Parts: sequence; structure tokens; C-alpha cells
Amino acid sequence: MARPRTPIGTFGQIDFRTNPNGSVRARTRFRDDDGQLRPVEATGPTHRAAERNLKEKIAHRGHYATGMGELSPDTTFAKLVEVWLEDLELEGRIAASTRELYERDMRTLVMPAFEHHTLREMSISKIDRFLKAQAKISYSRAKHSKVVLNLALGLALRYEAIPRNPVVGTARLRPPPSTVMALTVTQVEAIRQAVRIWRRGQGLSGPKPDGQLEAIIEVMLGTSARIGEVLAIRKRDVDVTCSPPTVRICGTVISPKGKPTYRQDHPKTSKSRRTISIPTFTAEVLRQRLVVIANEDPEHLVFFSRNHTPLTTNNVRRRLRAILEEAGIDGVTPHSFRRTVATVVDRAGGADLAAEMLGHTSSEITRAHYIEPDERVNPITAEILETLAPRRIDDGPD
Repeated sequence: MARPRTPIGTFGQIDFRTNPNGSVRARTRFRDDDGQLRPVEATGPTHRAAERNLKEKIAHRGHYATGMGELSPDTTFAKLVEVWLEDLELEGRIAASTRELYERDMRTLVMPAFEHHTLREMSISKIDRFLKAQAKISYSRAKHSKVVLNLALGLALRYEAIPRNPVVGTARLRPPPSTVMALTVTQVEAIRQAVRIWRRGQGLSGPKPDGQLEAIIEVMLGTSARIGEVLAIRKRDVDVTCSPPTVRICGTVISPKGKPTYRQDHPKTSKSRRTISIPTFTAEVLRQRLVVIANEDPEHLVFFSRNHTPLTTNNVRRRLRAILEEAGIDGVTPHSFRRTVATVVDRAGGADLAAEMLGHTSSEITRAHYIEPDERVNPITAEILETLAPRRIDDGPD
């Protein structure tokens, strides 16, 4: 009768041999997940110690010792990161800019702490302590670290190199309380004035500003579009002949590391594709830009460099920051205009309309991150509460 096969994840008979130095070697064969029987051995000063060391080695080996492909429990975290980055390239589901952000976060935030760990050493408690230490520096730092750790160790789990993803067991990160701040009309006018007069005085050397930054601000205020989406608007995306005029948001500008800036044919999400009716002040600056590119083909960008290449979002942000710092205006970024639009639209038409304009999938996102809370209670409450006004009591007849 044939000997029964050793079940996967178990081992057979243990053999002992005394080494020339007097130590004892315990040896057996363990059947791994791929069905292969592989020798496992350990030594100790006595038979009992050797057997104990062998069983401890088998326990650590577990059902995941061989892993799949390039990963196993004894793979270093640094090697996992290499495989993970290659997998992101092969999968091709995320934008190049997002992939670069993930790699930067991994190398600068996470690798210094875990580079020399093996995957079996990546415990829940160790990662939890790391994330809490990051959160003491900043919530954003901890959040970015957790995202890339979860993605990389999720790949290790799929490769069966670890029995579970330890990031899942860590404590929830709680963002610090914050309040969305929109710009007031007075602040918007101050920004417009600062940009309008920048480097236009007498006696200044160098070329004068070409007016594109002023126009970009008006387009952001009239569309709620992200800065990259505004820089990706083409001649064909603008229609100033209809009433009201419209702008089609259907792309964004990308600046990959080490590669030229280019226009990507889709915005951040599928919901971000939208056609927006624009106010008169936005239509006017776009008419002026269309005059500038009147002889260009429909694919030409509305905003562009001297070489007719896409402007980079970083350069626009840098220029705006320099102008506003010189004018003594702090805390304003291109996203401030997006929050301002969301707040103004919410006050007039509600959060759902604001979410639709911003290209969000949910008004909850818009309400939580883009709309400045309104502390004013609807004045109709005063009329309602008139029912509680004191009444004169009639004393009756004398």
C-alpha cells in the first residue's frame, strides 16, 4: 500500500544526526504551497533542543514560505518596493504623475524606516508605531505613508508572501480639525490688482508680463477648474458664440519627472469631464486669448509658453506666489479660487450644484473640503419664533 502523501503545510518524520562537534541536527521534509517537498533542518545542543528549533523554523515558514514569483517572507522590504513599482508600470491604471508621487512618498517617507526589514518582520504594531510617529510631524505625512505602505504590502499579500496586510490592522488616522476658507470679494479684487500691476512700472528691465496669469485667474474663477485643467484648455474647447458662452473641461497638463510637459487627454476623473457655462468676465478674457491664437489650429492651447508648449502648473503657482508675497497677500494658492467658486455656488444653488460644477462624484466631498461653512442661520427662524412673543393678559371687566 502506497504511503499517504504529506498534506500541504505539514512535515514528515524528523530524523536526528549527531554532528562531529557534539551538536544534534534535526531534519525533515516540509510540503510547501506549490506541492513540493523541501528539506528543512535545524541544530541544537540536544535532541530536544534541535527538535524545538526545527519546529520553530517550520512555524515561521508557515504556508507562505515559497511565495509566488519574486516575493517570500524573507524578501526585504526594499525588494518589495522594486517589484511594486514595476507592477504599477505594468498595470498602467494610474497617471504618470500619481505613480511619481507614490514613488517619492515611498522613498522619502517609508524606506528610511523599513528598508532593511524582511516582509515577515513587517508587523502591525511596528507599522502602527511608525504611522503615529509620522502623524506627530503632520497628518499629511502619515496619510501619504499609509497609502503607499498599504499598496505595496497589498501586492505582497497577493503574491502570498505574507498571510495578511498588516496596514489593515493599524489605527485609523484622524485628520486635525480644519476649516475651509474661501476668498471674499475684497480679497479677490486685491489679488487681481496685485497681478495686474506686477512688473508694469517704469524703469523695470526685462520683458513685461504677457497677461496670461490674469486671464488664468479669471478662468479659474469662472469655471472652478483645477489649474492643470485650465492650462489644458484648447481653442476648440471654448465657444463664445453661444449664450451663455461655454468651456469644455476635458484634459489636464502633466509634467512627468525628466520628461517634457504635455496635455493629457482626460482630467483627474471621468466625472471631471464637463462643459461649463461661464460668466461674462471669463468669456471676455477668453475672447482676447482666442484673438491671439486666431491663426492656430483648433488643437492649440489657449495658454502656452513662448515656444507654444504647455505651461507647467508649478511655474504658474510659483509666479502667483511671488506676486502675492510681494503684495503682502498670504495663504492663496490656485486651489483657493476653486474653494471660492464652490462656496459662492453653494450659497446660491446648494452643494449638489457646486459638486456638479467642480466635477465631484459626491456633494459630500465638496461640502467637506471646498465649501466654507456658513455660520448664519436662515433668518426665517426669526419669523417662526414670533409665535413665542409675550402676549398682554386681559385682566377682564372691572
